[in-house]
Amino acid sequence: MPGLFAKDRIVAGPGFNRWLVPPASVAIHLCIGSVYAWSIFNPPLERVRGVVTSAADDWSLGSVVWIFTVAIVFLGLAAALAGKWLERVGPRLVGTVAAACWGGGFLVGAVGIWTHQLWLVYLGYGALGGCGLGLGYVSPVSTLIRWFPDRRGMAAGMAIMGFGGGAMIGAPLKKWLLGLFARAPEKLDASIEILTREGRRMAEIGGELRDVVELTENGSSVAYVVGTGSVGVAETFLVLGIGYFLVMLVASFCYRIPAEGWVPDGWTPPAEETAQKKMISQHDVGIDQALRTPQFYLVWIVLCFNVTAGIGVLGVAKTMMTEIFGTTLPDLVDEGFATTYVLMISVFNMGGRFFWASVSDRIGRKNTYMLFFVLGIALYVSIPLTAAGVSAQPTTVWLVYFYAATMIIFTMYGGGFATIPAYLADLFGSRFVGGIHGRLLTAWSTAGVLGPLAITSLRESERLQAIRHLVNRIDATAFSDRFGAGKDQLDALVAAKTVDIGNLLELLPEGTADPRATLYNSTMYLMALLLGIALVANLAIRPVDARHHLTDD
Repeated sequence: MPGLFAKDRIVAGPGFNRWLVPPASVAIHLCIGSVYAWSIFNPPLERVRGVVTSAADDWSLGSVVWIFTVAIVFLGLAAALAGKWLERVGPRLVGTVAAACWGGGFLVGAVGIWTHQLWLVYLGYGALGGCGLGLGYVSPVSTLIRWFPDRRGMAAGMAIMGFGGGAMIGAPLKKWLLGLFARAPEKLDASIEILTREGRRMAEIGGELRDVVELTENGSSVAYVVGTGSVGVAETFLVLGIGYFLVMLVASFCYRIPAEGWVPDGWTPPAEETAQKKMISQHDVGIDQALRTPQFYLVWIVLCFNVTAGIGVLGVAKTMMTEIFGTTLPDLVDEGFATTYVLMISVFNMGGRFFWASVSDRIGRKNTYMLFFVLGIALYVSIPLTAAGVSAQPTTVWLVYFYAATMIIFTMYGGGFATIPAYLADLFGSRFVGGIHGRLLTAWSTAGVLGPLAITSLRESERLQAIRHLVNRIDATAFSDRFGAGKDQLDALVAAKTVDIGNLLELLPEGTADPRATLYNSTMYLMALLLGIALVANLAIRPVDARHHLTDD
């Protein structure tokens, strides 16, 4: 009798309804797809100690955004290494291991936040959780493509649709949990003197110097004691880890695979002429042999640069919306608006996966990617113009355009993921598409580094330049009175988060242009360039040479 996790145990019997399989795939992808709502965690992780604003010892945006990057890197590595294993043991065992890794990653991350050890968050959510992402991502894809050989694009879209929609559920859930567990910090008595020591703001409380953070409330400066409240992020990690593990475990046991040689009733493979027109191969290519073809590396470039252009923006979506429009349209774009924006990204990301993958069944995978890149280049180039426009003339027209442009971008970002498995099945056959797809996801790992690296490094460079420009316009005495140190200590003040663009603008005349709206301009132009390279790679893709095909002997 086959074991509980044996592949033979989950082979479907005669008459099995293939439409019972997609819900399990979508459930797993909805859980792991919550990684796309990572930007919800960025603000609280930057305020773990200070709570109301960042304290000197709090983690910076540049340090926490890389947790998302590490998770994506390990996603690709796990998927690449597990491809052959998946083909051998089946999706039930792989899905179960994915549940343990993804849920366990949250639990280890929670410990890291409680102890304020960032490396534990990287190890848990990033490395262990990333392995869960990779295993959970690939387990449904080859299964559904085998169940739906008549609709490969739609099948891949169904398999991957949930991943794009994970943030649709994850974003409001995380927001609610953060609010549930949050605790306000202790407010400092106004009579206690605040000092500046090595760029840090401190006050003597109970005979010892304690770090404090300052905010302007109702026109007056208010200080809070660091380490006395909670943003609720550790508790949120704990609850999510347990919940995701249980849902993914149940879904893994719902998987079924078709028997050898099964085909849908009444379906016959497309005629040779039709197949050639859409570049659909009637032959199979082995996993290792696929890596010896130029087509594999051209598709790798297509996926890598398409993902790079979207993933960096995804990781800081909420921050970007707040910085570009929260400063210019503050009455409209607040915390709730930015959270809803992240939610809508998930909706369009998910919808794009199913829509574009289904469209590719009609117009072909190559033509679909042509649309992605041509339209994507135009939209990325237009975003800096939007930022400049809203900075010069703050009206909702610019916000509406930005919202629409980015939503279209994210439909194509999601559609790129969903169309890739069908593209691979067309080029290399469906027999080993799961393993080949796993190897190709190293492109996602690479993009997971390139995207956030580009957007964080370019944004930080622009931010520091903006700070120096603003400081040069502020009177030295006013600067010293506000921050307790001179301009010669600017670097220390910036490093300790005592000085930022927001509190510098308070010292400048009303109407001074807020530079935060243009911090992402260089990044958008770089993303457009990458899509241009991907466009050329896609144009170069041709059918796989017959010498790479598997033979009967």
